[in-house]
Parts: sequence; structure tokens; C-alpha cells
Amino acid sequence: MAETATRQWHLYMIETANGALYTGITTDVERRLAEHRAGRGAKALRGKGPLHLVYHQAVGDRREALRLEAGVKRLSAQGKRRWMAERRADA
Repeated sequence: MAETATRQWHLYMIETANGALYTGITTDVERRLAEHRAGRGAKALRGKGPLHLVYHQAVGDRREALRLEAGVKRLSAQGKRRWMAERRADA
């Protein structure tokens, strides 16, 4: 039995100091945020701190997370902010 098959995947968004939004997926949001803040992981975030987690949601399996991530990454920054606001309003 593969352990990763039972893990809950999450979509997350991090805002950089200049207001840019980075979107990613992980099984552990807090660990991943700590890695980004330490300069490990996505090169797009290095030197762009401070970094703030502005959104995250449980998605399901890795395949679902990848599909959602790809869709969100296609949005403009304004589209991403609107997308987040819609989900927060539903919560």
C-alpha cells in the first residue's frame, strides 16, 4: 500500500513582499512554507520575502491537486485574488 495514495494534498498560495502570488501543492503546508522561507524549493520565491501564506485548501489526491494548480496558475493575479475571495465567501 503506497503511503502517498492516502495523503491529503493541499493547494496553497503565497504572497511575496511585492504582492506577487505563487501557487503550489503539497501534503504539508506548514513544512512547505518553512522551506520557501528558508530559500529552499521554488526559485521564483528566493529573495522575495517576507512570504505570507494567503490561502490554502485541502484538495484530495495528487492528481486532483495538480489539475487545480494548473487551472489556478493560468489565472492573472487579479483572477487569483477573485478566485480566493469566492472560496472564502463560501466558507
